Amino acid sequence: MGKTDANENGGAATASTVATGRQTEVAVLAGGCFWGVESVFEHVKGVQKVVSGYAGGAAKDADYDVVSTGRTGHAESVQVTFDPRQVSYGEILRVFFSVAHDPTQLNRQGPDTGTQYRSAVFYADKTQKDVVTRYIQQLESSGQYRGRIVTRVDPLEGFYPAERYHQDFVEQNPLNPYVMFNDLPKLRELQKLYPSLYRESTTSGRTAN
Repeated sequence: MGKTDANENGGAATASTVATGRQTEVAVLAGGCFWGVESVFEHVKGVQKVVSGYAGGAAKDADYDVVSTGRTGHAESVQVTFDPRQVSYGEILRVFFSVAHDPTQLNRQGPDTGTQYRSAVFYADKTQKDVVTRYIQQLESSGQYRGRIVTRVDPLEGFYPAERYHQDFVEQNPLNPYVMFNDLPKLRELQKLYPSLYRESTTSGRTAN
């Protein structure tokens, strides 16, 4: 998307890191089709695991065909497990808002439309809620986006992994036309904007094509 973060060298995104003492933390994010969002975070240093799935609805509806109706409350989401000693929650948010998706698109992302493609951050606790709320306020006041940020900030009530064929989809299908047009440019943008966070190998241990 060509956006640079207003506080790449400091500010709320970086200063928000909280020393929890935990070896891993988890962020659940929704930003359109989970293929591309998953792929972006698989290439972020400090991220240990990324799972595509569903959040925002009931367990019984966590099925791709049902979610695709747009009537379940679910959003296509990714669960990002990361080492906070290597990458902060603030940096995860920075990548999410500036590379992984466009937070100004309401209930859509690129060619995909419906509430299942909405922009959302599902917070696990008050700390995450406070961090993402402040970060969105910071982005809005920066004026770097032409449109209003429509990202929802919702409590995480459950995350349900998607079907196996959705996992590592970009890595497994780099020549898929949808992937080539919509997802691979995000990886190039990640490498361009955040070279210190980018890694060539993915969380699955293989090297991307």
